[in-house]
Amino acid sequence: MAGRHLSCGRAKGMPQMTLTDADLACLTAWRHERHRHPEVSGAEAATAGATVAALASLAPDEVLTGLGGHGVAAVFAGQAPGPTVMLRAELDALPIVEGSGVAHASVVPGVAHLCGHDGHSACLLGVARVLSRRRPARGRVVLLFQPAEENGSGAAAVMADAAFERIRPDWAFALHNMPGVPLGEVRVWSGPANCASVGLRLRLTGRTAHAGTPHTGLSPLPALLAMVPRLQALGPGGDLGPSFRLVTITHLLMGEPAFGIAPGTAELWLTLRCLLDGPMAALKAEAMAIASEVAAEQGLGLDASWHDDFAACENDPAAVARIEAALSRAGIRFAPDEAMRPSEDFGRFRQPGTTSAMFLLGAGVDHPALHDPRYDFPDALIPVAVRAFTEIVDGLLN
Repeated sequence: MAGRHLSCGRAKGMPQMTLTDADLACLTAWRHERHRHPEVSGAEAATAGATVAALASLAPDEVLTGLGGHGVAAVFAGQAPGPTVMLRAELDALPIVEGSGVAHASVVPGVAHLCGHDGHSACLLGVARVLSRRRPARGRVVLLFQPAEENGSGAAAVMADAAFERIRPDWAFALHNMPGVPLGEVRVWSGPANCASVGLRLRLTGRTAHAGTPHTGLSPLPALLAMVPRLQALGPGGDLGPSFRLVTITHLLMGEPAFGIAPGTAELWLTLRCLLDGPMAALKAEAMAIASEVAAEQGLGLDASWHDDFAACENDPAAVARIEAALSRAGIRFAPDEAMRPSEDFGRFRQPGTTSAMFLLGAGVDHPALHDPRYDFPDALIPVAVRAFTEIVDGLLN
């Protein structure tokens, strides 16, 4: 079984904009259950099902399923016409072995929620509880539970889905928890927020030989030795300015794990990263030119493919102003920060007609880092995130 569906229903007779202790207990239990049963990008069927089950008792006006794969969207509509405000969380986990030691640790071998998407989804379900007690006065709130963020394909797939036109937002907001920032504090700023990045997989094909007569084969080793430093030199990193470029070698594989065979094939995986979308085209072209040149010089076949394509994420100043105003009303401390090297596919929602921004919610100064095997989302962030999101909605639709 993929885990129980937890649905605690709506609390009755409670303040409209407040999560009760019973709410928080249910949301925490829901998160822990999803943490135990994580699913990687593109395989989030049970997670989506658990999300739909949790929404059922909250009576959204519409629930869309199967968006861009396993995406789910819940719509809460106001009485009067107005803008559509989308809040986004993610459903997917990571192919990493968990080492947190928590009681609700993953029971799925080699897969774990080590980025906090289980927590982000629990926060959005908390917003749904608030909206179930008080719809917005006007417009619509769309709570999007997005699949496949970790490999960069989810936002694009959701937007390419014909059903997305029914919920296309005027405003879009998201959060991400952030270790290293004091618990419950927010970091938000205008402009570049996350880098654009893309993965390049290069496969070199020569000819195997006996290890005793390697000269009768065609080894990819000289090509790798020539290619790697030239590729790395394309992206030395440095300060996160407009010209920032970083090339990271992430995987190397050559030949077979045997002592009697001289290698005939190799794979080289690398990630290209830029602060902005514009410079990425040139970096991709330069990387391919080097790979093609070296492979041809060595007489090797070359097959190249692109993966995990993330657009840059930029925060619109108007959306940031809305976030800051909401945080001030909610009494949540916030400060600016600078763009981050990691990528986030929320940036794809920044389209003509959609004003968007993402903010970072502190997970604690000494909290294990994202993607660290010891990471676990802090449950104490759920009420803070819900308060921030509901204040954003309130400022736009009430």
